[in-house]
This record gives sequence, structure tokens and C-alpha cells, in this order.
Amino acid sequence: MKSKRYLLGCSGWYYDHWVDRFYPEDIDKAKWLEYYAEHFNSVEVNSTFYHFPTKRMLKAWYRKTQKNFVFTLKANQLITHKKKFQGTQRLVDRFYQLAELLEEKLGCILFQIPPFLSKDIVFLEAVIEQLDSERDNVVEFRHRSWFCDEVYSLLRENRVGFCTVSAPDLPPDLEATSHNAYIRFHGRKNWYRYLYSKEELQEWAERIRSLEVENVFCYFNNDYQANAVKNCQQLKKNLE
Repeated sequence: MKSKRYLLGCSGWYYDHWVDRFYPEDIDKAKWLEYYAEHFNSVEVNSTFYHFPTKRMLKAWYRKTQKNFVFTLKANQLITHKKKFQGTQRLVDRFYQLAELLEEKLGCILFQIPPFLSKDIVFLEAVIEQLDSERDNVVEFRHRSWFCDEVYSLLRENRVGFCTVSAPDLPPDLEATSHNAYIRFHGRKNWYRYLYSKEELQEWAERIRSLEVENVFCYFNNDYQANAVKNCQQLKKNLE
């Protein structure tokens, strides 16, 4: 089996509080993405959850990053949280069409199931039915009832990725249900305000290396005080 490709980054790059902690003071905000892309080979775009990206925006992201850079986009909340996948096929298709503008730099599309929805296999089947099987789709669950073999099997049958999470009160199950593995680091003890220790990240690196997949996407969402940057850089070292 060929060696795995590690796509490592943070959940976003546009954070004012990263100035001095990651971005030098003399770099204009318009240059932050280029600077970020010099240090990481991927990013998970969270802003697309709040607003559909514009064509101009996506083309600019493509232009500002190097050849092998990869973007993952988080599906818009109108699909996942407001309409809860009810009558959303056109919205899902529109999101895919916009994502295509990233061309070969498009990684995964992340669909987050809201925390107020507990396990419902019929619901999950309806979600999967709306997804384009030619895309690298990933589903993230926020209610612990979803973390079970029945769900993993359904995802695996449909080649939909499972999002492993490191977060308070959720099991850190590492399940590869497609040719990709996908991990979001939200903070083990506290959401977003958490700095992973070297020991914790070494344990994660060992687990990640054991995966038999083509690609491993790892994103740090603990953006507080640029902890995401520090932790991602450490995990990158551990996996080298």
C-alpha cells in the first residue's frame, strides 16, 4: 500500500488574535492566507458554515495558495442546522457547484449533524442520499448516541467519511469509513480553549500512523491564543 498523505491544518486562518502569536504584525490581512499556506498544506474553512462562499472568494483562495494546497469546506448551516437536511437537495447541489471552483485543491466537504439530533438511522440514510458519491464527503456527529458500529457500517457501505472528534464528552473513536480518515481537534477538556500536550499529540500520531487509508485530514479548531497553530505544528513533527 502506498504511503499515506497527511493533510494538516487549522479550522480557518482569519483570526485577529493570531497576530503576534502566528502572523507577524507587518503582514496585511489580505496576505494571511498566503502566509498560512507556507506553514500548512491544508485548511478547513469554517466560514462557509455561516455564509455560502462567493465565486470570487473561492477563486481568490485558489490563486493565493500553492499547487498542492488542499481546502476542506464545512457545509452551510442552512442545510445542516436550520433545515436539518429537509428539502435541501438544491442547496447541497449548489454548495458542491461552488466548491468545484477550487478544482484539484478541493479536499472534503464536511457535513455536521447538530448536537440536538440524536441517532436516527433513517435520518442518516436520507442525508447520505443527498450526497454526491463522487465527492469526498465527511459527516461529523455532535451527539454521542451516533458513535456506534451501526452508524460506522452505514457510512462504510456508502463510502462516506466519519469525522473523529477530540472534544469534551464525545468518544474519540478513530474509524476510517472511506479512503480518507478525518479528525477534528476541538479541545479534549474544553471546547476551543485547550492546548494539547506533546504526550497527547504523540498518542494521536501513533493512532494516525496505524490507519490504512490514502489520506488523513487533521484540523485543529482550538483557535484560542493560536493553540491550533502550535498543536498542528507539533503533530506535523510527530508524523514526519
